[in-house]
Amino acid sequence: MQNKHTITYKEAFRVWIKVALYSFGGPAGQISVMHRILVDEKKWISEQRFLHALNYCMLLPGPEAQQLATYIGWLLHGVKGGLTAGILFVVPGFISILILSILYAGFRGLGLVEALFFGLKAAVLAIVVEAVFRIGKRVLKNYVMSLISVLSFIAIFVFDVPFPLIIIFAGVIGYTGGLFAPQTFSVMKGHQKTGSADSETADISAINDQEISNMKPDWKFVTRTIAIWSAIWFLPVIGLAILLGGTHVFVQEGIFFSKAAIVTFGGAYAVLAYIAQQAVETYGWLEPGEMLDGLGMAETTPGPLIQVVQFVGFMGAYRNPGMFDPMVAGVLGSIVTTWVTFVPCFLWIFLGAPFIERLRSNEKLTSALSAITAAVVGVVMNLAIWFSINTLFSETERFQKIGMNLLYPIWSSIDWAGFVIVSVAFFILFYLKWGMMKTLLTSILLGVLYHWIFL
Repeated sequence: MQNKHTITYKEAFRVWIKVALYSFGGPAGQISVMHRILVDEKKWISEQRFLHALNYCMLLPGPEAQQLATYIGWLLHGVKGGLTAGILFVVPGFISILILSILYAGFRGLGLVEALFFGLKAAVLAIVVEAVFRIGKRVLKNYVMSLISVLSFIAIFVFDVPFPLIIIFAGVIGYTGGLFAPQTFSVMKGHQKTGSADSETADISAINDQEISNMKPDWKFVTRTIAIWSAIWFLPVIGLAILLGGTHVFVQEGIFFSKAAIVTFGGAYAVLAYIAQQAVETYGWLEPGEMLDGLGMAETTPGPLIQVVQFVGFMGAYRNPGMFDPMVAGVLGSIVTTWVTFVPCFLWIFLGAPFIERLRSNEKLTSALSAITAAVVGVVMNLAIWFSINTLFSETERFQKIGMNLLYPIWSSIDWAGFVIVSVAFFILFYLKWGMMKTLLTSILLGVLYHWIFL
């Protein structure tokens, strides 16, 4: 695809660096940054085209903000532009979390480092609960969506049903329900067109919308795109399996996070419960409370929130280094995990972007997405409770009868200092409405003060 416009690749490169460095605050903040820079300031893309692309990215598994950047980069400069925008969006977060992971693994015994992460956990717990309300407000608009949410919570929290199965069943229910009761099941209408007439035509010189809309990729294009990006995705994992064996931690991480990348609908919080439980209970890569530490890293650094998987990959390889030095293994684990998490995003965009008009107008897909997002509310609630139990209590037990696998705390093992800081974080976030960064910084400060005064 060739677009004739006055925006040079060099100029776009500089802007994508700016977008990447400013991409704090989760997907909402990241999308707002892109909108301000690309629509309001640069006027490279119209409001309509921006929201059109965002609606499509919301249908995909993976981080919608990173995929939106990839899609707009593709609009401007084809595959090269998409690769540039998508990769740069990830790089600052990757470097930041890599440094923090090394600090965490190698120097956590230092009092200051321990204090920083102690306070960070409290803030992250409040942020996860806030995500439940934010996502719920968006999708739980009738009793059917609420019922799907409740059933998904019971399925994963009480009966330990795998997250991918919940997503599949929710999608099937939503798609089927959309055939018979579209008004009930199609509750996610995405972002509506709100731009003025001027903003609708602002990008005429930058993007040839007519040319893009008229693109009709054939099966040759589809087959070639799938083959190329599947090879980029899986060949490194296959190579590692040949060199190191199928049971090596790098191969396990490559396979596991590839599966996670496929089912990351509804934002990073949705899949984090699945990743956290598998990383702790199945693979032993993390201790229960450590997932909150990694999530705190992702919350306070630029880039997609799903970048937290890099921390999981680092710690898993660090603790199972095999023939490698632990730190070297951790760095390689970070690279493998990041690779298999984000390469699929480019596949979804480069394969699906030419079909965006058809996908956006498909009401049945909107119904499926609505049901999936309703299920995600229940899954994220499970994540919040799982984090709460493992953060605020030092001892837990499981009730395992008649198919149930229910985790519950030993109440006498409560961490009162952690409980106080969590309560302050909730007060700041929900009552004072200070926002995520102020909540994080306040909780970190309280954690440092507690360790300095009492420990």
